Amino acid sequence: MFEAHLPMTRRSLLERSGMGMGALALAGLFHDQESREARAASGADAAVTETEKKPHFPGRVKRVIHFFLNGGPSHVDTFDPKPALEKYAGQPAPVNLTTERKTGAAFPSPFKFQKYGQSGLEISEIFSKTAAHADDIAVIRSMYAHVPNHEPSLMLMNCGDSVQPRPSVGAWVLYGLGTENRNLPGFVAMCPNGLPIKDSENWQSGFLPGVYQGTYVDPRHQLIDKLIENIRSPHATAGMQRRQLDLLRSLNAEHRDVRVDTRLEARIQSFELAFRMQTEAADAFDISKEPKHIQELYGAGVHARQTLIARRLLERGVRYVQLWHGAGQPWDNHSGIESAHRQLAGEIDQPIAALMTDLKQRGMFEDTLIVFGGEFGRTPTVELAGDGKALLGRDHNHYGFSVWLAGGGVRGGTAYGATDEFGFKAVEKPTSPHDLHATILHLLGFDHERLTYRYAGRDFRLTDVHGQVIHEILS
Repeated sequence: MFEAHLPMTRRSLLERSGMGMGALALAGLFHDQESREARAASGADAAVTETEKKPHFPGRVKRVIHFFLNGGPSHVDTFDPKPALEKYAGQPAPVNLTTERKTGAAFPSPFKFQKYGQSGLEISEIFSKTAAHADDIAVIRSMYAHVPNHEPSLMLMNCGDSVQPRPSVGAWVLYGLGTENRNLPGFVAMCPNGLPIKDSENWQSGFLPGVYQGTYVDPRHQLIDKLIENIRSPHATAGMQRRQLDLLRSLNAEHRDVRVDTRLEARIQSFELAFRMQTEAADAFDISKEPKHIQELYGAGVHARQTLIARRLLERGVRYVQLWHGAGQPWDNHSGIESAHRQLAGEIDQPIAALMTDLKQRGMFEDTLIVFGGEFGRTPTVELAGDGKALLGRDHNHYGFSVWLAGGGVRGGTAYGATDEFGFKAVEKPTSPHDLHATILHLLGFDHERLTYRYAGRDFRLTDVHGQVIHEILS
């Protein structure tokens, strides 16, 4: 009598109708997991294999690696040269520049720009190694965000909304495509010195089932127990853990069958994935197995290490890997931008170039998408201290900045859109993060307007009610 009034899942209906054997057979077809239909009936949707999830149309790429430069790198010092700043150096810019903090005269870049490749794409000297791949890179020089503040702009770039926490891009990609490797998380976020963004919204699953949330990894560590928290049990052997999980799974399944609780399904899948990862993850994160010449190609340091790990994850079927840079020392250089940007770029220039070379020689470049950028740019004018003294840095600038893409389906050697002659505001083909997200999903084979999830009575999507695919940067 107690259970009679509770919601009944399709699985429960089958079992109670004397068709339990059919339900068991169906579960077997899905690698011993509950059938996807049964999960959907209870409002849950666990991570599934590649054969179970297909894009809307054949995608040009099947995996993404996203280099995220936390703090706001200066576009006029990296990928958007502005000769006019030299002309007006030390003078007030002849346009009204609205900035968050007090700024002064035009501040020319301390770095030299040079044309690279057959395309002649202009790139700063601090990314000279990456620039060797200029003919593979499409720079969007007309990005804009909503506000000049880090947290909302981080959420906008990573989750498509600057106000309310939403599922991150990686979570949407995993939701749409599933994962090719059931023994590894489909979405990994690596962030050295992860706090305070370790627990941030930027790799969350939001209202999507929890199985699509990014798995946080601190690549400073080499032991798997340190890399991924709580990956091993200090008290139980593998056999004991398997028996414990089987019991827990059966109890949870009983509980779930008479309730609608997506969090419980996510917890079940999380336990199972963690158990399987104990063997496969240890191998995937062990870069000592790479030949010496490959390790030397990527260079030394934690960012070289995490980039090489990322390549190992991608070739093992991980869908979306996000590599954060600037968590400990961000690209938020309000003062001393010359030395700070040179050091920061020096930490990732070689690893990025190495990754592109490595992907090409492994035949993976054509079906991998590389995304590079931060949450906004910086002002073309110099920031001033309270006493009016120049700090030789730049303030936040959300009116115009740069992001670049490379890999499968990208028209390399391309500069799309433009900021004004000083680099302050996007004036030619202004591009929002929604447009960027629509383009990423398009390359993966999705119509961004059709990749939706029903929540709170409406169909949500990554791009909300916005977004246009940037066809001009696609090959």
